[in-house]
Amino acid sequence: MNFNKSSATEKAKSDLAQRAGIAESDVETISVEDTDFPDMSLGAPAEDEMAAQMISTGWRIKLRADEKDYEYRADKYQIRLCDYDGANHIIAENN
Repeated sequence: MNFNKSSATEKAKSDLAQRAGIAESDVETISVEDTDFPDMSLGAPAEDEMAAQMISTGWRIKLRADEKDYEYRADKYQIRLCDYDGANHIIAENN
């Protein structure tokens, strides 16, 4: 199953709720924007990851929980959390 804008946003909200130890209903969606990322890691490589240098079209998902903002990036193949505790994280992948 590939992700779409809606399913990627719901998966990101679920992930953030779990990380923050709060109810998913307490995670606010600030925005979901169509965007082009510079590479296949969506411009957010995980540690020691090499990514193909080709444009990847997807979504920048901005969420808020406990008065803090978080950025997820997704395309139809993957979802990533950017700069959480100083690192990027791969949340889900469809191979």
